[in-house]
Amino acid sequence: MADNEKIKVTIDGIPVEVVPGTTILNAARQIGGDIVPPAMCYYSKLEGSGGKCRTCLVKVSKGSDKDPRPMPKLVASCRTTVMDGMEVQNITSADVLEARKGVVEFLLINHPLDCPVCDQAGECHLQDLGYEHGLATTRYEFERRTFERIDIGDKIQLHMNRCILCYRCVFVADQITNKRVHGILGRGDAAEISTYIEKAIDNDFSGNVIDVCPVGALTDKTFRFKNRVWFTKPVEAHRDCPTCSGKVTLWYKGNDVLRVTARKDVYGEVEDFICNTCRFDKKQTSDWVIEGPRHVAHTSVIAANHYETLQPLPVINENPKLQEANKQQFERSVRL
Repeated sequence: MADNEKIKVTIDGIPVEVVPGTTILNAARQIGGDIVPPAMCYYSKLEGSGGKCRTCLVKVSKGSDKDPRPMPKLVASCRTTVMDGMEVQNITSADVLEARKGVVEFLLINHPLDCPVCDQAGECHLQDLGYEHGLATTRYEFERRTFERIDIGDKIQLHMNRCILCYRCVFVADQITNKRVHGILGRGDAAEISTYIEKAIDNDFSGNVIDVCPVGALTDKTFRFKNRVWFTKPVEAHRDCPTCSGKVTLWYKGNDVLRVTARKDVYGEVEDFICNTCRFDKKQTSDWVIEGPRHVAHTSVIAANHYETLQPLPVINENPKLQEANKQQFERSVRL
């Protein structure tokens, strides 16, 4: 097979052609929609991620055209590469849905049901997964493990009770910073994300561990308990930053920027990692070039704010007078 020759795989009856080496999960993402398996630990931007949470399990009913035998067990779609002629079942398989229900039950064994006070509520992947595949009750009879909340740096708080050990924050610290000081300590039910003797995480990109966390285990201390995400208005903006791309999402309440995050794609993955200066220190509209309201899927609770009715603004150029005019126009448009 030539290097540029594509192979055909069928997922839930929908065929798609992909390049060799593509995983089942990424093949499904090329199709899109409901047939894309959920993923709590896989992150396309982070090398080595995936294979830990098991939420993306699928059934391979046909291995390939050369060997049509089905795979004997469900496989993790984020770690399994496709073969020519492979047939995969995701939401069309009762076995997959039952297994996913069990995986969610395991993830929620120790996870506290504190969504009403958690800052991640409204944009939590585990919350979505629980609604789609979770059980109404729990069969777990033992005490949940509990940890004290700790500060790992002056801007980040770790609430280990909520952690599902997806390792994303460890991978992001390994791959975009030059000094990782946190990781997994202990084993089994004693395993936890922590720093050595609570050493502070202090580098220019440390805030990205907040963005990659799929639950509310790592939170922004500057935003904690300030507002609910569905009461805010996300707006795309950028600045000329010497450290990172400078492309962010500003979360407004009235005229105030409550927080700054990296931009995320449809799967909740960061498009470009941003530095701590953009994230924590630039919270004035005058610091940014406003591009317009951020598009959010209508299925998201954030869309209840109807902020997309605002008129998108043109990109502000370097002319100070035009910058001030655009700023005033924008502040009038976001005023509640």
